[in-house]
Amino acid sequence: MKWRIGVAAAVLVAVGVLVAAVLVVPRFFAGTDTIDRSRPALLQSLRDLSQYHASAGDFQVVLDIERDVRYVPSALAGQRTLFVAAGTVNAYVDFGGLGEDALAVSPTNASGEARKVRLALPRAVLDKPNLDQGRCYVFAQERGLFDRLASLVETQDQQPFYVAAEQKIADAARESGLVRRAEDNTRKMLTGMFGALGYQVEFTNLD
Repeated sequence: MKWRIGVAAAVLVAVGVLVAAVLVVPRFFAGTDTIDRSRPALLQSLRDLSQYHASAGDFQVVLDIERDVRYVPSALAGQRTLFVAAGTVNAYVDFGGLGEDALAVSPTNASGEARKVRLALPRAVLDKPNLDQGRCYVFAQERGLFDRLASLVETQDQQPFYVAAEQKIADAARESGLVRRAEDNTRKMLTGMFGALGYQVEFTNLD
């Protein structure tokens, strides 16, 4: 009986060595080649832009997210992840919805004073955060035994980290003064543009 077990064990070892040789040895000696058979990107649509992007902010956030399993020690189940994310947020003014009455030009008077332009300026708004994939990564992670075993057969879904990072960066952008900066920059741009044409600009805000 013992000799049969020994023979079976030897056969399993031999099969394992053969499989490893088939999978590893060719790569070791011949190397690997990557062939990209993807087709070129296709243009789906074109659109005109009416937005003036007047300011942008770079942000970074470190998420510290812990997921516990109730009534189970953290050494067995659960995980804590430090996730670093970075991205940009643009603030812009959209002129696309302006009507004909948004711009009023006063005629030149007899004294030759500079003509005036009254412009109803839309409020600046924040764009959706644009995460830089190359600067988003898991910095550190602590996992329970069951989670470590599960990671051997399945890939962890990092989408919740990206969603949380976008929300954190969006919140920070609202408190950063980007909107006010965008509105100031837009006024300066329009003042310079109309000033070069000989107009003085008066701004009113669209609510």
